[in-house]
Amino acid sequence: MIQRLSTLLGISLLVAAFAFAQSGRTIQVDVNYTGSGTVDASHKIYVALWDSADFSGGPAAVKGLESKNGSVKFTDIQKSPVFVSAAYDPAGKWEAQSPPPSGSSLGMYASKPPTPDPITTEPGKTAKVKLAFDDSNKVP
Repeated sequence: MIQRLSTLLGISLLVAAFAFAQSGRTIQVDVNYTGSGTVDASHKIYVALWDSADFSGGPAAVKGLESKNGSVKFTDIQKSPVFVSAAYDPAGKWEAQSPPPSGSSLGMYASKPPTPDPITTEPGKTAKVKLAFDDSNKVP
């Protein structure tokens, strides 16, 4: 009886763990900034994940990057599709708690800017996208 209960409990835990692993979506954004600014711990590129294509309502998540080329990973995303933007502040005084300041370089995941491309992913899967930007689009 105890052995059977232990077996059932073990199977239940495995099923629950598998279901939990399949519940979240992951998006990896590979960033390539070719602008003139120095990117380091004080001058980060901030990558933002949005629920809407008009970038309204504030970002769902934000991650910082300390190099011109690198990746950020957003895990356990609950919604699909999502949209991605990036901003670099050359002054190094912005920490992504507000809209980017004047002079910040901007980029987005888009094949035809200024309309962002949706990023879709299934539960338990990882979508990988490349976001390249430079200094040609800046906050006025």
